[in-house]
Amino acid sequence: MIKYNLKCKNKHEFESWFSDSKEFEKLKSKKIIECALCGTKAIEKSIMSPNVLSKDDKISQNKSIKYLKKVKEDLLKMRKFVEKNFEYVGKDFPKEVRNVYYDKRKNKNIYGNATEEESEELKDEGIELTTIPWIDKRDN
Repeated sequence: MIKYNLKCKNKHEFESWFSDSKEFEKLKSKKIIECALCGTKAIEKSIMSPNVLSKDDKISQNKSIKYLKKVKEDLLKMRKFVEKNFEYVGKDFPKEVRNVYYDKRKNKNIYGNATEEESEELKDEGIELTTIPWIDKRDN
């Protein structure tokens, strides 16, 4: 595990942990990393000092790695369940979820994509949504 000091284009600074430097670069290139304060995805590493770990720190770090692997496994199981039991409607999700909500197509399990704006509109209509981190299956 490696901790980076990150800075967004709006000069907000924050820290984040990555399994290694390649993981940071991969997530950055896919625009997955974002500033918690302003939401921008224009992120750079800033100057950081090395971290020397004690024996207890290494044990704690190993526990953290095991925990992160478990979380990833659980998210992959959730993805598999959703893909098996729900119909993928892609970018038509806002329209389709309204159809289900307003009882035009009762008891239909769907999943898909919605922009933040579309999600807010649905929320304003009283339609509750859940966002699931969609873990890439190829990384396993």
